[in-house]
Amino acid sequence: MLDLTYETPKPRVIAGAKQDWELVIGMEVHAQVSSNAKLFSGASTKFGNEPNANVSFVDAAMPGMLPVINEFCVEQAVRTGLGLKAQINLWSAFDRKNYFYPDLPQGYQISQLYHPIVGEGEILVEMGPGVARLVRVERIHLEQDAGKSIHDMDPNMSFVDLNRTGVALMEIVSRPDIRGPEEAAAYVTKLRQILRYLGTCDGNMQNGNLRADVNVSICAPGQYEKYQATGDFSHLGTRCEIKNMNSMRFIQAAIEVEARRQIAIVEAGGKVVQETRLYDVEKNETRSMRSKEEAHDYRYFPDPDLLPLEIEQAWVDDIKARLPELPDAKKARFMGDFGLTDYDASVLTAELDASSYFEAVAQGRDGKMAANWVINELFGRLKKDSLDISDSPVTPAQLGGIIDLIASEAISGKIAKDLFEIVYTTGGDPAQIVEDRGMKQVTDTGAIEAAVDQIIAENPAQVEKAKQNPKLAGWFVGQVMKATGGKANPATVNQLVMDKLGL
Repeated sequence: MLDLTYETPKPRVIAGAKQDWELVIGMEVHAQVSSNAKLFSGASTKFGNEPNANVSFVDAAMPGMLPVINEFCVEQAVRTGLGLKAQINLWSAFDRKNYFYPDLPQGYQISQLYHPIVGEGEILVEMGPGVARLVRVERIHLEQDAGKSIHDMDPNMSFVDLNRTGVALMEIVSRPDIRGPEEAAAYVTKLRQILRYLGTCDGNMQNGNLRADVNVSICAPGQYEKYQATGDFSHLGTRCEIKNMNSMRFIQAAIEVEARRQIAIVEAGGKVVQETRLYDVEKNETRSMRSKEEAHDYRYFPDPDLLPLEIEQAWVDDIKARLPELPDAKKARFMGDFGLTDYDASVLTAELDASSYFEAVAQGRDGKMAANWVINELFGRLKKDSLDISDSPVTPAQLGGIIDLIASEAISGKIAKDLFEIVYTTGGDPAQIVEDRGMKQVTDTGAIEAAVDQIIAENPAQVEKAKQNPKLAGWFVGQVMKATGGKANPATVNQLVMDKLGL
């Protein structure tokens, strides 16, 4: 765990026409479970298949078809709970949430309202070096996803794709601990990172595999503290839910515009109505979708086709023993083992593939140098070419080879950048490329001294200026490097220039 002293961020304050207001935000994140089969059927979960290709008789709600729980999906939910330091409930149960929608053939959704599989947990959300918010997780429950209605393929008809119907979801519900748009985006980012490390959700927001419902309310300064002391939600104001957010940028924008809408209503003497709203990206506004339903509106009752889910503590312990190293622990280790800064460690642990790549490069080498090359040279070039680390043309072994050549002083930093470009573009063994192309650094002091003497002799006026202002000695170093094709050892050149000029 990170051994740091954290400073809690200040709540986001928005100035209204009459007074200041604070934001209070809770999140309901729907994470698609990474599994090959759906929650209650053997149908495939593969994304991108032809519409209605991943549909079993259970998913289509054919008469007499009964759901059968997918044990692996349960294991994934338990693994997620353990990764969030949450209580694992050895006894849980499924309920029916009744509502009609064209892409839900059963006419109800199987979910867990009263007895979820995972109880209270927590997520540490870093907002910068030394600044963090601890967000409490209220619960995680398993449920089946609905299908997809398509309205833009025909002017007169809508279509339904049931491929997603029955896919396992984990609904991860936070407490209203988030105090601003930036924190909300940071929370979803951190949660996504943990899920990807655990392998329980791929976090692909573009495909809808991770989406968030954002609950926003406003309160006067000091009211949040009263809520914390009493647990009375009335201090927080009436909340509105913004549905199906799948972008960090849009999450922030939607919270901002919704908060200002609520402030305008309250300051005009009106009352905020609890409802579900949608965020219109084009108009940058939220609009009403439907009134916010309560549990009784869905007529919840225990699903008669599914027995309560009972799991053993020994099974949970076995899953816990097999958990991978999680982001906070990995970041702390990178800072301790490789001497990295908080920023560099954060960048390198943001994605599991990136952290694995760096660790392979840094093994047995200078950690700070490895971090600089991975972050500045490799990540910079990959970003320019719109490539992921998994598609890197430069392998960890190749980048490590370049660093080895620098460390042995076989090449200079400038030559190393040229070498990196060659390896990135054409591949090959760095050491062999240096040998074949004559890129080795010149370390022969005599040859370097001759070049220094020549540059000094040809530039007497510049010599006088340098003696007046020693900072100008750098000009001679540059000229010598240029004359030697960048192959001269820079440290040797600098020392000889200073000695020759008597500086």
